[in-house]
Amino acid sequence: MSCFWPNSAVFFSYRINLTIAGPLQQGSRNIVEAQGLTQLRPIYRVCRILAKDSPSQDVSQPNILWIVTTQWRGQAAGYAGDVNARTPWLDGLASEAVNYTQAVTPHPLGPQARAALLTGKLCPENGVKGYWDALPNEARTVAHALKDRGYSTAWFGKWHLAERDRSAPFVGEAHAKMIVPPARRGGFEMWEGFESGFLLNEPWLHGTRLPQPKHFKGYQAEVLVQRAAEWLKTPHSQPTFCVLSLEAPHPPYHAPAPHVAEVKPGELKLRGNVPVGADIEKQTREEMAGYYAHIEATDRAIGKLLTEVDLSETIIVFTSVHGDMHGSHGLFRKAWPYEESIRVPLLVRYPAGKGPNAKSQRPNKKDDSAVSLVDLPHMAVAWSEGRVWHNKRDSALISMPAATEIAQQCPVAWRGFRSAQHKLVLNEDGTPWLYFDLQKDPLEMKNLAGDPAKSGEIETLRRLL
Repeated sequence: MSCFWPNSAVFFSYRINLTIAGPLQQGSRNIVEAQGLTQLRPIYRVCRILAKDSPSQDVSQPNILWIVTTQWRGQAAGYAGDVNARTPWLDGLASEAVNYTQAVTPHPLGPQARAALLTGKLCPENGVKGYWDALPNEARTVAHALKDRGYSTAWFGKWHLAERDRSAPFVGEAHAKMIVPPARRGGFEMWEGFESGFLLNEPWLHGTRLPQPKHFKGYQAEVLVQRAAEWLKTPHSQPTFCVLSLEAPHPPYHAPAPHVAEVKPGELKLRGNVPVGADIEKQTREEMAGYYAHIEATDRAIGKLLTEVDLSETIIVFTSVHGDMHGSHGLFRKAWPYEESIRVPLLVRYPAGKGPNAKSQRPNKKDDSAVSLVDLPHMAVAWSEGRVWHNKRDSALISMPAATEIAQQCPVAWRGFRSAQHKLVLNEDGTPWLYFDLQKDPLEMKNLAGDPAKSGEIETLRRLL
């Protein structure tokens, strides 16, 4: 098994399965079984691919396209059952794709999530801990790995990993026009985008073809789709890896969404964990009216890319760096450990006749394995080498390695894990904060962290973390 970071290393991880029963076996390195609780299986992985390794190009290497959005929670799509979401293009893509129904972001805040997504390493190991941390110049990314394997690499859109001016407004041209130096562009040969700024319309772009920021008219997602499409349609002698990084549906939610009318707030169906009849419900409805408008506009922009570019020989990935609480549990925005914040959409569409379901009459499949955004670079490397990537975990690590002072975001650091059945979240000092049975309580309405009957389970899992 090969990995893409430069130095040889041995990694040790636990496979957690919360459905195994049996007496506790102490002193065994291979299997530890706890009554009704957990199975632990050490998995050793030796990674020996060096930075300058460059396997010979195989004509069967697929093109790879990542479509990465911002703040699009996993529940907010038509194919996911959300009646508020008008996503016909993504619904069509889902009908041909593997749908990872349990996918999570490892860190539900932009820079940390993006660092993990690009490096295949969790924070702070990848060099990013807090919101203002920049991705280190020496960080090895998926772009480096795929270039070593014969790929032409390109990035279009939001970066959010450069050094930023903390005194500048979050929304506006200051961050949108700041130049990301070539050494800070993660190894992408073609780079065209912006640091941040949250300008969903009239974006400023700079990069390989644009040495100085240039103002573009139109909806940001449509502009980026056009720029990426031009590059993808250009003949390439190598297989291509392209990342399309879109800022929508991130706030400001009421920024204009072209050719989309916001639904009336009172017509929206809210999740069952949103408090009703108070200011929280009002804010939720007003914000989500704009949120779903940008979801529809972004879906339409993605549809334009899917129709204008021949992607028949391309593995297409659709996802988001994190979700949004939107009033659930009385909370807003992200960095929280709840489902609305950490669950993200993840679709993988393989070329016809390829992929894990190539022999099936129905290529689409729901996969409920514990996949995380940190796995995507490893998936891409496997695809480039002609291998089928398999998830070997029953749970995914989740955390906010540093507290954030940004308004409405979770103000404390925490760490934990999530499986399809359970979620455990610890405070920074290691004490239990949240413990949910997700199968019985998918809306996370009953916190079991203080239940005496669960104290043994929680303590065993807490020691593992």
